[in-house]
Amino acid sequence: MSTSTQRPYATPPASSPYAEQDTPTFEAYGGDWSEIAEEAARLGEERIVVNMGPQHPSTHGVLRLMLEIDGETVTEARAGIGYLHTGIEKNMEFRTWTQGVTFCTRMDYLAPFFQEAAFCLGVEKLLDITDDVPERASVIRVLLMELNRVSSHLIALGTGGNEMGATTIMTTAFTAREEILKIFEAITGLRMNHGFIRPGGVPQDTPPGIVDDVRKALKLVRHYLGQLSDLMLANPIFKGRLVGVGHLSLAACMGLGMTGPVLRSAGLPYDVRKAKPYSGYETYDFEVPVLQGADSYDRVVLRIEECYQSMKIVEQTLERLEATAGQPVMVADKKIAWPAQLAVGADGQGNSFEHIREIMGTSMESLIHHFKLVTEGFRVPAGQVWQSVEAPRGELGVHLVSDGGTRPYRAHFRDPSFNNLQAVSMMCEGGQLADVVVAVASLDPVLGGVDR
Repeated sequence: MSTSTQRPYATPPASSPYAEQDTPTFEAYGGDWSEIAEEAARLGEERIVVNMGPQHPSTHGVLRLMLEIDGETVTEARAGIGYLHTGIEKNMEFRTWTQGVTFCTRMDYLAPFFQEAAFCLGVEKLLDITDDVPERASVIRVLLMELNRVSSHLIALGTGGNEMGATTIMTTAFTAREEILKIFEAITGLRMNHGFIRPGGVPQDTPPGIVDDVRKALKLVRHYLGQLSDLMLANPIFKGRLVGVGHLSLAACMGLGMTGPVLRSAGLPYDVRKAKPYSGYETYDFEVPVLQGADSYDRVVLRIEECYQSMKIVEQTLERLEATAGQPVMVADKKIAWPAQLAVGADGQGNSFEHIREIMGTSMESLIHHFKLVTEGFRVPAGQVWQSVEAPRGELGVHLVSDGGTRPYRAHFRDPSFNNLQAVSMMCEGGQLADVVVAVASLDPVLGGVDR
């Protein structure tokens, strides 16, 4: 670890404002900022270096912000990450391709379906079965991803409002999100970390009556989104805290690799669903909202509008679910297709009794196949692939490398929160200390995805 050094201006240029002064400056090279604070105290400098964190609020995970402040003004800001490291990517190298879904779903735990989808789409490319995935399976994937986008944005809106003292915003957003989590539980058996999207499709069809349940949920979510809009968008106190705060221009976004609502708030309508469609997104009717303000307020407006666009897509998936009723949801190739017939019972999701009875009592071949595919897994041809999807926080990508075995040789994810956190310094420096939480909340980072 390098140390902080004190470097006074020796011979500043004539145009420098320090030409007639002897003003010390401090530079940090990845070290602990406590050393800077000690050096500043020794020299009698009238400034403070504070640690905001490691903390959880507004960051959906543990983030450390190192802030140098002059009074209430932030003169320098840096983000410290790594407090939530789980080693997910490395662990995936020691599990089968299908088991990898159970790992990657836990990275950004507010948007699990997007990681599952990106990973499985990449595996399907390596297997060369992209066109073999049943239409109904793709429709179910899109349904889950778009509902997940809404639930994730509701968390961003709710926790961001709560950090500014508006608890009503949080309770309203969480109440709306609860309706979506009920749908997830009905379809997958779990509220979060589902592991439901598998290479080749999904492990089971949607339960009876789910179309009506989703329509009822959408009606309630629209009602709560209307309440959130009334609470926030025309509220002079809310606008006073957000308008002009956390500004990040389009040039800065492009230079830092920003994507998602932050990039679109600066005027660029980049969306992976439109730019590089997957799972049949090119066949759905929806818009990519953009604004020009490039501040925290515009990001709130964008997330609300994106919720409405996602619900528009969900309504189209419901029509397709009705039209494809009874069709398969997993590839026909039994060397790849997950060999289970799942059902949601009183004790949770598991193999149906009929499936267990068949493989245990009537078909030795089915039992052997089930055992080998579950324990050993299928082989994936050697090669590498890149696959990206449009997650709630921006472009989520996965780079998969296969050596021809039953496990990934390498799995690496490009999480949007990791890139977006690079903007903390540019968004916060020169602003007020109270604006730091607003700026960070407008990024909506999830540290589970950052640290992995």
